[in-house]
Amino acid sequence: MVDSQYYLPNDIGVSGLDCAEAFRLLSPQEKMYAHNLSRAAWYGGLAVLLQTSPESANIFVLLQRLFRKQTPEQLEHVAKAAGLSSEEYQAFLVYAAGVYANMGNYKSFGDTKFIPNLPKDKLEALVRASQAFQDNPGEMKALWDSCSCPMYSLEDRQKQLGLGDKGITTYFSGNCCLEDAELAQRFLDSKKLSAYNTRLFKKDGGGKPCYEVRLASAVQKDCAVDGECESCCGSFSFEDKEFIVKRGDYCPIMEKVCYYLQQAQAYAANENQKKMLEEYRRSFTFGSIEAHKEGSRYWIKDKGPIVESYIGFIESYRDPFGSRGEFEGFVAVVNKAMSERFAKLVSSAEVLLPELPWPQEFEKDTFLKPDFTSLDVLTFAGSGIPAGINIPNYDDIRQSEGFKNVSLGNVLAVAYATQKEKLTFLQEEDKDLFIKLKGPSFEVQVGLHELLGHGSGKLFVQDDKGEFNFDQSKVVNPETGEAVSSWYRGSETWDSKFSTIASSYEECRAECVGLYLCLNKQVLSIFGHEGLDAEDVVYINWLSMVRAGLLGLEFYTPESKSWRQAHMQARFVILRVLLEAGEGLVGLEEVTGQDGKPDARITLDRSKIHTVGKSAIHRFLCKLQVFKSTADVDGGRALYEGYSTVGDSGAHSFLRLRETVLLRKEARKMFVQANTRVSGESVELVEYESSAAGLIRSFTERFPDDAEQVEAALLDLSRRDGPCWC
Repeated sequence: MVDSQYYLPNDIGVSGLDCAEAFRLLSPQEKMYAHNLSRAAWYGGLAVLLQTSPESANIFVLLQRLFRKQTPEQLEHVAKAAGLSSEEYQAFLVYAAGVYANMGNYKSFGDTKFIPNLPKDKLEALVRASQAFQDNPGEMKALWDSCSCPMYSLEDRQKQLGLGDKGITTYFSGNCCLEDAELAQRFLDSKKLSAYNTRLFKKDGGGKPCYEVRLASAVQKDCAVDGECESCCGSFSFEDKEFIVKRGDYCPIMEKVCYYLQQAQAYAANENQKKMLEEYRRSFTFGSIEAHKEGSRYWIKDKGPIVESYIGFIESYRDPFGSRGEFEGFVAVVNKAMSERFAKLVSSAEVLLPELPWPQEFEKDTFLKPDFTSLDVLTFAGSGIPAGINIPNYDDIRQSEGFKNVSLGNVLAVAYATQKEKLTFLQEEDKDLFIKLKGPSFEVQVGLHELLGHGSGKLFVQDDKGEFNFDQSKVVNPETGEAVSSWYRGSETWDSKFSTIASSYEECRAECVGLYLCLNKQVLSIFGHEGLDAEDVVYINWLSMVRAGLLGLEFYTPESKSWRQAHMQARFVILRVLLEAGEGLVGLEEVTGQDGKPDARITLDRSKIHTVGKSAIHRFLCKLQVFKSTADVDGGRALYEGYSTVGDSGAHSFLRLRETVLLRKEARKMFVQANTRVSGESVELVEYESSAAGLIRSFTERFPDDAEQVEAALLDLSRRDGPCWC
């Protein structure tokens, strides 16, 4: 019997992302702009298959070939004739939809592998009976043989993403370990190269290791090319090891991205958009993060566009070392009514920032008012869809030039809706209020988390010229009462210094800011909450956070003592902090459910949120910021890893509670997204039903012009790197 955490249930929730009205209101030019950006995003998103696992690309191509020949409805008759039950066929559809939704066979939220919930011989019988196999038996057999074993394998190392013996990753060759990742980071820092668009391959260079740093680019030549002063590529000796920097990772995919970005330029609304797309194209052509940063600068200047987008190697959650970015691209349309609330929040930011618990010197010198808009997603290509985003992730730009916040309204509308009977670990008397206010309270939390969480706090830096961005003689560390004695030097960044804990630590800081500032009546009023309603929103926001901390245990792996999801680790840490505050603020007890199986109950004393709760978050948040500002990795690690520990001693057995959480978990929803297609002079929106079959159809119709070339390119890229993963 396979542990249920390694497959997706047949009744998994599938929701459509509704953007029909938002798209209808666009002008013909805006529709063409959105269409071409969507094409660039969807093609770029294919790189995620190659960033996830050795077998993901082959599984994707197998599914595309099956479903391009026969729709899910047509294939059902074949399945029945091949001896599959209706439950087994549904399990196959859910698996296929899961691969598409996560762009690979590992969950984007939690990084665990999922396998088909039907016997391997049944799935093989279906593949062999399919039209695709009848038309091309040699190729389909080779494809099945290449991916069927890893598709079903649950060897310990293959159960989750990780580095070395802790899991699977394709950001590093299979022979790399943490020491190799640290060495490569030092090398990249020495060359002032970002890791965001790289992968690392360790090879034998005649007795001593040789490291290949591969940049994602359409161009494969390593010499300086048009538009470059000098090439960053070449062979370098570093710490007695050889490093070779070369271009061309995901080359055919990056070519497609560049082509559609160029097409989009013709429909750009202004010069900022044109220059932004030009720089993005340069970035994906040459593998230049500097060009992407330049594009991001134009993107920040493009205030309040009707069609909003961002594309590139962005979030580093899934790199086990925390430095390499996964490809994502989104295209969305502004929701004006909701955006007005966020604009009010931005206007209040300068009043709210001083409320945060760290001294003024630890806050940015000037608050750079960002764009903050609510968007309805048209396209979100990558491994998963968040509810809110604060970008760009480049520290130097965020600190001195600004950033943008987006809240994804049509994601929020469906992602967190749940039925009362599926609502776990709460008292009965909390459930109706929780269901009523989960959406509105999360909207407040997302706004504060993105704008004043990720958007706050200063990093103390000494630049390459030796100049400081703070007064060494005056700034005092509030935790020690002594002068600040550590800071970031030269090209060091938050990600490169705090590496493996950086993502989760920063999410925790932003979540704490949300909890802390949602207590402010002015904030609640901005979102339309007054009086008792406002107090209820605060209660549900805090209750939701402590419940999420308990649910977070699903994303902890006891065998390797590691966390697989940054946000859920952050929420568990917050639960620990609030439990530690005592005085009956949070209650967590193990109980027996009505079904006779283990259960748990979490409670929150709403009368103590403004006192005990606020005080606990105040102290903890100040520590988080001080360690971050001063680049105190040792202090930050000790604090964060201490609260992240999952043990069975003390007042609560979190290891035992983890078993209860796994027993009662609800699978994360999958989203169906529309396609756009050009029909004559206009662009049409093609929508699909909210089901596994609808999600599958959306993908089989996503690459109508060149599906075979795309699949051949993916197989070629996958095959070329095959020996690197052994």
